[in-house]
Amino acid sequence: MKLGQCTFCGFCEWFGCANYSKASPQTTILPVLVRKANFEARTECEVMRVNLDRAGKWATGVTYVDSSGEEWEQPADIVLLCAFQLFNVQLLLLSGIGRPYDPQTGKGQIGRNFTHQTTSTAVGFFDKNKYNFNPFIAAGSIGMCIDEFNGDNFDHSNLGFVGGGYIGQVRTNGRPLESMAVPPGTPAWGAKWKQALRDNYLSSVICGAACHGSFYSYRDIYLDLDPTYKDRFGRPLMRMTIDFHDNELKMSAYLSDKYAEILQKMGAAQIVKQPRKGPYDVTDYQTSHLCGGAIMGDNPGNSALNKYLQSWDVPNLFVQGATAFPQNAGYNPTDTVGALAFWSAAAIRSQYLKNPGPLVHA
Repeated sequence: MKLGQCTFCGFCEWFGCANYSKASPQTTILPVLVRKANFEARTECEVMRVNLDRAGKWATGVTYVDSSGEEWEQPADIVLLCAFQLFNVQLLLLSGIGRPYDPQTGKGQIGRNFTHQTTSTAVGFFDKNKYNFNPFIAAGSIGMCIDEFNGDNFDHSNLGFVGGGYIGQVRTNGRPLESMAVPPGTPAWGAKWKQALRDNYLSSVICGAACHGSFYSYRDIYLDLDPTYKDRFGRPLMRMTIDFHDNELKMSAYLSDKYAEILQKMGAAQIVKQPRKGPYDVTDYQTSHLCGGAIMGDNPGNSALNKYLQSWDVPNLFVQGATAFPQNAGYNPTDTVGALAFWSAAAIRSQYLKNPGPLVHA
């Protein structure tokens, strides 16, 4: 498979790529798999649960619903959960696999170690007669980042927090109505708003998440099945119990200050810092990089999965993705998710298929 050349169209992050320039299963994996006689893709289906044997120790397949609402059972010798992090955890809970996490006692593994990211930014307004940043020429591939303030790359003495993040100017779109910047005090609509947008569109530096910071796990941040709200099938929705702690807020303020210093050195006439504030607000978008909920570890007492992403409780079940991350560092999880998937697949092929059962003995 060959990717197309990026044309910097300004419609990168939330859209399918008409150029086939972005790597995804739809462009780099599925076109190869559908040519194989032993592969079948069933679209517009939703898995309801993983089915277990009477002892609850072996997966016998999955039950799913198709687009017409008809329910099917798919037998299987091995089951891989490859959904988004939240839905992997939800399926484990709905299927009764593993012990649900109890924040009061600290016992249980499914739903524990749920983490997010802590993002923030600053906006720089420059003299429109001297600066033109051409924001419409935008793509994730031309982003620039610095890593000096990530993890342990810098001295944390007297800062009052651990962790950190990368600082990046990663402008992935140039859409004037969604990614615009106007100075504080500008009316939210009308002629003055339009004039401010015209004056600042080309000469402002804005990145919705310029500072991508860490978010560590806490006992009071977790996932469980909602006791009230249901989905269209009558299943409990996934509930997130989450808020920022002082560590993340202090780290966010520090990174935002550093980013503001960069904008000042660039020559900004006005800088508006936007550090992350509490409490957590689900309406304020700050990436979709969610982690944890069924983490990997070295024994069933501290994790849901072993190092090969194999369930401790159901050996023929493997759970892929950032669900396995014990913490969420300042980096985006994508590359590590891919590496872990290759690692898990290699173990399945070279070890598990020859002798089905636990790959790590507790």
